[in-house]
Amino acid sequence: MKKFLAILLVLAMTLSLAACGGGDDKAPASGEGADVPSSNVEKKVIKVSTKFVDDEQTAISLKKVVEAINERSGGSLELQLFTSGTLPIGKDGMEQIVQGSDWILVDGINFLGDYVPDYNAVTGPFLYQTFDEYLAMTQTDLVQNLNRQIEEEYGIKVLSLDWVFGFRSMMTKKPIKTPDDMKGLNIRVPTSQLYTYTIEAMGGNPVAMPYPDTYAAIQQGVIDGVEGSIMTYYGTKQYENVKEYSITNHLLGVSAVTISTKLWDGLTDEQRTIMTEEFQKGMEDNLAETIKLESEYEVLLKEEGVNFHEVDADAFLKAAAPVYTKFDKWTPGIYEELVKELDAIKQNLK
Repeated sequence: MKKFLAILLVLAMTLSLAACGGGDDKAPASGEGADVPSSNVEKKVIKVSTKFVDDEQTAISLKKVVEAINERSGGSLELQLFTSGTLPIGKDGMEQIVQGSDWILVDGINFLGDYVPDYNAVTGPFLYQTFDEYLAMTQTDLVQNLNRQIEEEYGIKVLSLDWVFGFRSMMTKKPIKTPDDMKGLNIRVPTSQLYTYTIEAMGGNPVAMPYPDTYAAIQQGVIDGVEGSIMTYYGTKQYENVKEYSITNHLLGVSAVTISTKLWDGLTDEQRTIMTEEFQKGMEDNLAETIKLESEYEVLLKEEGVNFHEVDADAFLKAAAPVYTKFDKWTPGIYEELVKELDAIKQNLK
């Protein structure tokens, strides 16, 4: 009788465990707050390419974005970040997007301008005085229509135009005060008509080359300096080569985040939501840190022996005015439209 009761007890325990699913077969969550996908979602590996070096704030914020997306996707997405121009950037990087590669490019908006020229007008020289003015401009119908156009015509999905890294100024071997001081100086620029025309108008000789090559190029005397933000100046240690920082603020340093529509359309709704939300958070993190670090980097650069110089802003503004007449492919009247939008933005920001 006791043996019979023992058998019944074992059977009862077995049935109880079976009804509970055994407890050990439940898939573990990939992390606290993770959005765990269904098991039939195929893992997608996506390369993220950028020119920024690891110590620059944009790269730091991108690293957070990549880690957050990978965690939240529960393993269905694996974004791999490549900094410092390790993988193709600029024109070559944008070609990967157009070809539909599993690729995200974080680089200058001017490379969108190679496909839809009006993007270059949106980031033209001496157009903005504050970050807020530019950020408001990206939300206007004018700019949103450009995003729709480039998506429909070239398969480039713009996830963001708002990864700001500061106004660009001159890092050179000698102080710059007026356009005359730029004469004879070889200044590195991205491979972009906008930057080429702008530096020419300001009086310099533009030399197109990838940014990672500039450190050695300055040491070898190939170029006399570069133009870029204070964030770039400190983050890439250009202060070891050139000690004069002339505050022209001629262009706003800002990157676009782009992905091919082929890749984007192949993702699940959940994956697209995760990516959209995390790149937005990353943009906000990058902006907040940039604002905070600009003043801190000025102090650190001065400690490294860097001299800061104010310039004749009116003289440079006048010199750069012809840049807006050099783009035959721009929509007629686009500059006037931008100025009208900007006037309204300034009123709203008061």
